[in-house]
Amino acid sequence: MPPKALSKQRRIALMGFRSVGKSSLTIQFVENQFVDSYDPTIENTFNKTMKMKGQEYSLQLVDTAGQDEYSLLPQSYFMNIDGYVLVYSVNSQKSFDVVHAIYDKIVDMKGNTQVPLVLVGNKTDLRMERVVSIEDGKKLADTWKASFLEASAKENHSVTEIFHQILLAIEKSEGTVPEKSGCVLS
Repeated sequence: MPPKALSKQRRIALMGFRSVGKSSLTIQFVENQFVDSYDPTIENTFNKTMKMKGQEYSLQLVDTAGQDEYSLLPQSYFMNIDGYVLVYSVNSQKSFDVVHAIYDKIVDMKGNTQVPLVLVGNKTDLRMERVVSIEDGKKLADTWKASFLEASAKENHSVTEIFHQILLAIEKSEGTVPEKSGCVLS
């Protein structure tokens, strides 16, 4: 019997403007439930084990307080963080603008533009209120060379895929995954 593969530890920070659904996405992923009530997060950490391509990952998800373009980000958001999930709400131009500022701060603090990152447009269930197009999200992610997904924590749409994508980005940055994975998202 082959020895059990060790679980890889990964710390992932979810960042974005307040009320974009960072906590809802995290709780949906970890506990398979949608939390409708909104209590501003100070900072929470969630743990979940996930398997991808035969490798087990022990994820530590840092659900951060909502940021704006003027937020001073604590050093802890940059120390020992393996990857970032930047979240905006498809019904808020302000939240989309804020992810630009957060990205700039991450790149500035890390001193590297190749930061493992997934850009997520959340709240796709609010179809009638959309103000940020899919094309705008894709275009921004392309300029960052990042993965892009639209999701709905409420409908549990693409939630698990977000965490698959950030793990792939982390592995790619570490050189442990081939450049082309053959994975296509629509």
